[in-house]
Amino acid sequence: MIEASNLTKDYGDKRAVDGLTFTVQPGVVTGFLGPNGSGKSTTMRLILGLDAPKSGDATVNGRHYRDHPAPLHEVGALLEARSVHTGRSAYNHLLALAQTHGIPKRRVNEMIDLVGLHDVAHKRSGQFSLGMGQRLGIAAALIGDPKTVLLDEPVNGLDPEGIHWIRNLLKGLAADGKTVFVSSHLMSEMALTADHLIVIGRGKLIADTSVEDFVAHASQKVVLVRSPDLARLQETLAGPGVSFETAERGALEVLGLTPEQVGDAAAAAGIALHELTPQQASLEEAFMHLTKDELEFGAQLEEVVA
Repeated sequence: MIEASNLTKDYGDKRAVDGLTFTVQPGVVTGFLGPNGSGKSTTMRLILGLDAPKSGDATVNGRHYRDHPAPLHEVGALLEARSVHTGRSAYNHLLALAQTHGIPKRRVNEMIDLVGLHDVAHKRSGQFSLGMGQRLGIAAALIGDPKTVLLDEPVNGLDPEGIHWIRNLLKGLAADGKTVFVSSHLMSEMALTADHLIVIGRGKLIADTSVEDFVAHASQKVVLVRSPDLARLQETLAGPGVSFETAERGALEVLGLTPEQVGDAAAAAGIALHELTPQQASLEEAFMHLTKDELEFGAQLEEVVA
């Protein structure tokens, strides 16, 4: 379990993390989301004691990371996949970590096989691609069979097969009762992987909720309808706060009403409906909607006059 309480961090006059309080529970995959510059990486560094907070506190499994006598058995972390001696092989890198905690050599071989680096285990890590480096970083995080796993952008550089692999890996770790805390900028992947979300913007907490509730909260009331009498249906439904958009194949999107309201109004007017489907936002759409005011770095379109 990860617990953050009023966690605050300043860099000079910039507040990177602003009073964050949340708990990451075991047994589920918790996604950690936020726009660029929102404070995700800083928060993870604070949890691991790599940075000192201005105020507040963060513990893992009931202790500060520095107070665990055998931290690799408690917390497995990947913050920077390239933090490996480039002249050291994948096998020797993992072996050095194992020997600090009395972990047997067979565990090193198990991790190499788990992450798919068997064929390059004895090659220098400096020759690795970004994806191979990520796999080595994940192996290092899991070498001690930790109770808590904390990964910052673990799918960076992975091909589709690698992304599918890590998705199943994270779900398997959570199913084993471990605490899994993972950040990612790939919303489509988080939608398939995460059970719970912690979302921040400009260092502040925006949401701490399930994926389903997060999407539902951000979704507008949009209903897709098909009817042989769309014109009369539109007249019937028209009112304050209700708008319409033409959809594909002769359908109509009704914004501002629930499916029940549309169905009841159509029935009262004797209008046949051939389809009545609520439309829900994707996780990406929900994320963009709820964080649109928290962007520190955003693209701007400028008009260039020749």
